[in-house]
Amino acid sequence: MSAAERGLAVIPLSRTKLPALRSPHHGVPHHDEPHHDEPRHGDPQAGPPHADPTSPTPSPCRGACGRMGHGVYDASSDPHRIRELFAAAPWASGYGIACGLPPYHLIGIDLDTKSGTDAPAALRELALRHLFTIPDTVVVTTPSGGRHIWLSGPPDTVVPNSAGRLAPGIDIRGAGGYLVGPGSRTERGVYSTVPGTAHLPPAACPAALLRLLVPAPRRRPPPPRGGGPTDPQQGQGLVQFVLAAHEGQRNTRLFWAACRAYENGIGEALTGPLTDAALRVGLTLREARSTLASAARLTGHA
Repeated sequence: MSAAERGLAVIPLSRTKLPALRSPHHGVPHHDEPHHDEPRHGDPQAGPPHADPTSPTPSPCRGACGRMGHGVYDASSDPHRIRELFAAAPWASGYGIACGLPPYHLIGIDLDTKSGTDAPAALRELALRHLFTIPDTVVVTTPSGGRHIWLSGPPDTVVPNSAGRLAPGIDIRGAGGYLVGPGSRTERGVYSTVPGTAHLPPAACPAALLRLLVPAPRRRPPPPRGGGPTDPQQGQGLVQFVLAAHEGQRNTRLFWAACRAYENGIGEALTGPLTDAALRVGLTLREARSTLASAARLTGHA
């Protein structure tokens, strides 16, 4: 609850650092450990894989069904919702903090030590080369000896998750990802804040570093062949995905849905329906328009 009091959206985690609540679409009872046939590929803290944005219902579901068990998409800063999440996962031994959400738009710089690389040295080299300094901010130590540096991003910029793209041993937690919260107990040990940093707010990400974290805009895809009208039912799953958002998820869901729409050539057609959905779940018109504009810029449609 202390994280939620600071405006951070959280989810319960198991001792494996994975979300404690099993997907309701898996068809078997919840367990603390993933089932042997549950996919374990990829980065467990980078959020679930993308859904098919043109299907009537996103698959895998991002919570549009209204049930719990959708990983970082369950994250909330609402105390009542948090109690519901942890009551549904009494075996949880820790919590994850969703990145990319207001008020801090959290960015996590994960300095890994398990790969045999010197990630702190790599970050210092980047800082010297690109002329930035990591400000005083929250720093969390991991049981393996790594560190998580918490930074705050601007509200109109979305930082994606990445692993080793910035430099070997440096992973980035951005929109759709999460950081293990301090005090969480895992199979390897406990996550703890570095003395003297727990009281600090996440410091603003240096502009030069932010430019390294945000990928270049994608090229605008060619228009669909034939030039015919867009199927009015296409993308309705994305609209329903936004309509199912709980407090603390609305901007992230709207941004994700808009990106998928633009990537599939239906962004402009869905602008109105997505805006209406955002207003219905509590966003202001200004917030909705800003989020849609960010999605257009990131996908090269601005």
